[in-house]
Amino acid sequence: MKAIVQDRYGSADVLELREIDRPTATDDEVLVRVQAASVHADVWHAMKGVPYVLRAMGSGVRAPKHHVPGTDLAGVVESIGTNVTRFRPGDEVFGLSISANLWRNGGAFAEYAAVAAATLELKPTRLTFEQAAAVPTSGSLAVQHVRDEARIRPGQTILINGAGGAVGSFAVQLAKAWGATVTAVDATEKLEMLRSIGADRVLDYRKEDFTRRDERYDVVLDIAGNHPWRECRRALAPNGTYVLSGFDQYGASGHRWFGSLGRFARLIVIAPFVSALHPFRGAKDPGDRLVVLKDLIDTGKVTPFIDRTFPLSEVPEAIRYLETGRARGKIVVTVPSG
Repeated sequence: MKAIVQDRYGSADVLELREIDRPTATDDEVLVRVQAASVHADVWHAMKGVPYVLRAMGSGVRAPKHHVPGTDLAGVVESIGTNVTRFRPGDEVFGLSISANLWRNGGAFAEYAAVAAATLELKPTRLTFEQAAAVPTSGSLAVQHVRDEARIRPGQTILINGAGGAVGSFAVQLAKAWGATVTAVDATEKLEMLRSIGADRVLDYRKEDFTRRDERYDVVLDIAGNHPWRECRRALAPNGTYVLSGFDQYGASGHRWFGSLGRFARLIVIAPFVSALHPFRGAKDPGDRLVVLKDLIDTGKVTPFIDRTFPLSEVPEAIRYLETGRARGKIVVTVPSG
């Protein structure tokens, strides 16, 4: 089968399209004939091997343990393991090719991927394979931030800093679906898209600094991470909540050893003494985030926004486009039938 293969850490130049053996599903896995996959920041981290701590977290110290990148996919079930009862060959599915730590390669950038059945769901019928592949990681992170950490409630106000990217475009729609008033912050070229997906107000970060305005919000969801906590807290209403997504700006922060983890660590230390930082005391994963997204998609309340699609052979170009930070919503990789 054709797959994108990575033998060493580095820039997008380390990614090569090759012929490799097709994987085999184990007893608890499903073999998926991949129709589409998506690109997101964690894929970039796994490719680069930075921050360096991720290598000790399962990615591989000197080189990637798993050579085919990609974690999000949508496709058709080719075969199932002996213990799998939820799916049958021919089912259209979407989900994650790995669970837990996403800072490692997951095999989605290939014609076939062996995936744990527990990380898949039936594809929403109203979505194309490309749209469905855009959902898993970015959508699940958005549910984590908006529902589990911010605990958004109807009537609340939320400011989303960095709203025009992969996670932000889902967070805007989720906050609206759950009854919040949304102010979305991003670059000029992304503002019209943000209006189209439901943002009540948009701010151009190049022209307005949300931390210096008079308006206060019940929740500040900081995806861009371009302001320190001491500045972001000025935008919070009394009893407001601050949520940090941890975006590392594709290495621009310069923190090559720990990335944004150092910033999280500092907030965790002070969280017991600051009510606005309650998400940093821990938010349990209920295990239903992909199901929640599927339900909202089925009812038309959430729709993935795709900026560009690239064929499997052009994954390096897709990664380079991701690095520019210009993408509105998601970048998707299409996988032609072999």
